Amino acid sequence: MARAKLIGPQRRRTSLVVWLTAMVCAILAVAVIITGIVIFVGYMIIRPKPPSISVIYSHLDSLKYDRYGQMSTEIALLIAAENDNIKAHATFSDFSLHLQFHGMTIAELRAEPFDVPKNSTIPLEYHVPSSMIPLVEEGAMDELDASLKHDQIRFHLYGNARTRWKVGILGSVSFWTHLDCYLKFAPSNQTSIGPRCTSKSH
Repeated sequence: MARAKLIGPQRRRTSLVVWLTAMVCAILAVAVIITGIVIFVGYMIIRPKPPSISVIYSHLDSLKYDRYGQMSTEIALLIAAENDNIKAHATFSDFSLHLQFHGMTIAELRAEPFDVPKNSTIPLEYHVPSSMIPLVEEGAMDELDASLKHDQIRFHLYGNARTRWKVGILGSVSFWTHLDCYLKFAPSNQTSIGPRCTSKSH
């Protein structure tokens, strides 16, 4: 009597290449996890803060105008580049701010790249004179008249600076810090009105 012998599937040995590939992937996964934990712990310990720029002093030195619709002004500004990190130097570059009245640019404030030590502030002093500005933009004369009537004139100050700093194991970090605010003055006594102006990073 003939008998049939069932033959099951034969086991195949896993090749050495597959084993090595699996080991390498496992090692890489563990390395990525450990690196993430180290960076997170380092961030929680150091808590780096993006450097910023602030207007800490402003003064309207002079404001002149005539019946022909022309205005000239001189403004003194003290801007602080601030680095509140206690464990990292910061670098500021591409520093450019614009000062405007009623959409008309009065001056552009620039600075060459510079460093700010750990937990320090670098002052940037500007004296901004302007030639006679024709108030030809629609509503410019009306805004000046209203400003004089209410003893409050404002100038728009805005612009950017690139900040970069290196924090230990976290490596080099770069942000743009953006300043956008209005400087307000009382023409009668030329003093500044309003809160301190500080940039925001993104």
